[in-house]
Amino acid sequence: MAIPALHHFLDLADLSKEQFWGLLHLAKRLKDQRQEQGVNEPILAGKSLALLFQKPSLRTRVSFEMGMQHLGGYAFYLSPAEVGLGSRESAADVARVLSGYADGIMARVFGHQDVVDLANWGSVPVINGLSDFSHPCQALTDIFTAWEALGDLTDRTIVYVGDGANNVATSLMMAAGKVDMNVRIVSPVGYMPDPAIVESSGAEVSVTDDLDGVQGADLLYTDVWTSMGQEAERDQRLAAFPAYQVNETLVKRTGNDRVLVMHCLPAHRGEEITDSVADGPASLLFPQAHNRLHAQKAVLAHLLGGVALG
Repeated sequence: MAIPALHHFLDLADLSKEQFWGLLHLAKRLKDQRQEQGVNEPILAGKSLALLFQKPSLRTRVSFEMGMQHLGGYAFYLSPAEVGLGSRESAADVARVLSGYADGIMARVFGHQDVVDLANWGSVPVINGLSDFSHPCQALTDIFTAWEALGDLTDRTIVYVGDGANNVATSLMMAAGKVDMNVRIVSPVGYMPDPAIVESSGAEVSVTDDLDGVQGADLLYTDVWTSMGQEAERDQRLAAFPAYQVNETLVKRTGNDRVLVMHCLPAHRGEEITDSVADGPASLLFPQAHNRLHAQKAVLAHLLGGVALG
């Protein structure tokens, strides 16, 4: 039976397990093709993608621009000052204008409702490049990277250490549920995920403030303690998180001498992760960053190029 096509890529809660795995397999095919042949087929020839940014990002901008180029298409960048999404122009108006110019919209925003409104009002596929609620492109990449590194992911355990209420942790739980991984969130009290999100993730999730929660991890994951838009909370957060730093001591505490470490980047080195771990033998940080390109090419090939998820 054919896997139903996606219309947008806004939040992983919208995807079935079959659709999620379909994107993973498509990402692998496109990555292998690029590595073996030096090029991808130009399946997006003549197609364009608007890159709409409220928040800056190295990986998001470059990976989407290069992904479109690899697939024969074209991407163009729209800065916050150029559009003024939600202030100068409403998301509804922006969506309807861009739908007449481009074949797809990638939006990296603050409020999640903005990407929902772009999808509701536009007539082209919309991709959530990040919102305050979720980061589906990152989580798809994370699971793709874990699959490459570990093979079978069933009952593997990924332990997220740090701010368990942020968008990366939210999407990671949802992604893990699609591939039958176990998740542990190890966070200080006050920074734990919403129980409703945990319940709806579809993953086996446990939440604790006890650092012994890292024991038995196959993957250890962290993110910055203070994200964009949380600058006013920086002092409070720097006081709450130091014990949750991913350092060599915490890596050893897993009890797994083959544990691997992930971080979505950018990293505040010396805060949530040390140089010795980020640059050490357990680090997947840079393969993970590079895989943003391949995972997102799968999303683009499917949404803009009509490539099936079978």
